[in-house]
Amino acid sequence: MSEPILIWGAGAIGGALGAFWARAGHDVLMVDVVAEHVAAIRTEGLSIEGPVAEFRQKTAAAIPDELTGTFSRVVLAVKAQHTADACRMLLPHLAGDGFVLSAQNGLNELVIASIVGQQRTMGAFVNFGADWIAPGRILYGNRGAVVVGEIDGSIRERTRAMHELLTAFDADAVLTDDIWGYLWGKLAYGAMLFATALNNDTMAENFADPGRFAVFDRLAREVYRVAAARQVMPRGFNGFEPAAFAADAPESGARRSIADLAEFNRHTAKTHSGIWRDLAVRKRRTEADAQLGIIGDLGREAGIETPMLARLVELIHGIEDGRLRQGPETFAMLAQTAAMR
Repeated sequence: MSEPILIWGAGAIGGALGAFWARAGHDVLMVDVVAEHVAAIRTEGLSIEGPVAEFRQKTAAAIPDELTGTFSRVVLAVKAQHTADACRMLLPHLAGDGFVLSAQNGLNELVIASIVGQQRTMGAFVNFGADWIAPGRILYGNRGAVVVGEIDGSIRERTRAMHELLTAFDADAVLTDDIWGYLWGKLAYGAMLFATALNNDTMAENFADPGRFAVFDRLAREVYRVAAARQVMPRGFNGFEPAAFAADAPESGARRSIADLAEFNRHTAKTHSGIWRDLAVRKRRTEADAQLGIIGDLGREAGIETPMLARLVELIHGIEDGRLRQGPETFAMLAQTAAMR
């Protein structure tokens, strides 16, 4: 295709993907609401930093009000809570035969499909570690799973084309007919990462502490009870095994899986989650409602209670509102809920 790949949201995920694609010779147009970031990308170039790759890539970039024309391939990479607003803004720029690929965390494909249509929605799962450091700068801390698939389970010409495009970013990118399995697989890990953001320890330190095991175990089991009710079989990635947290799975397997998470996170320049960074550094709202709240909503529809997820969302909001501080005391509040079996 000769038209640019439109990336809506040039932060950690969108910026990293776009920089690699542009360096590989693909025509890319990045859209972002941060004017300083946009200016840096199109003048000095976007700097990718860290142990995985070091380079600077200049590419076309714009704020939403500057955008004109329509595009067949739109990669949405905004924070989950901004998905609906971003979809409504980009909809006039989506070609009639085009699609939106969600390169986000959570179940945002549900929201996207409700606005642009199911046939124009494609899913993706990303687990590489990256952070937006400053305007024009992205830290690429470690490689991680990258998966693409249609939300209806089909594999089309466009799906294969996006998979080929993603291999320009990561040669091991996966094409799947079960994107929901991967997305639900990530949701439990995502819930654990929200829990690690309650304190200031690294992700690896959190997962390596056996005294915190119950918190991570209870969160994962809640998520996967909801997945089971929706007849979804979560898929594993990067050593994380969802089956270890099934309702009847023994504790020993769950402990091994969390130990594997500790090991995986020891080998990254991204020491803390993006959630922690939102709270501690950028001082902004997190994706708690959009990522975790929706699991609670789906659980209620199925008659499943999710007290750990509900308490975690409350505590995250407490930090966002300035009522709580990140530290062991706040994590202990979640541990108290985990102890109420």
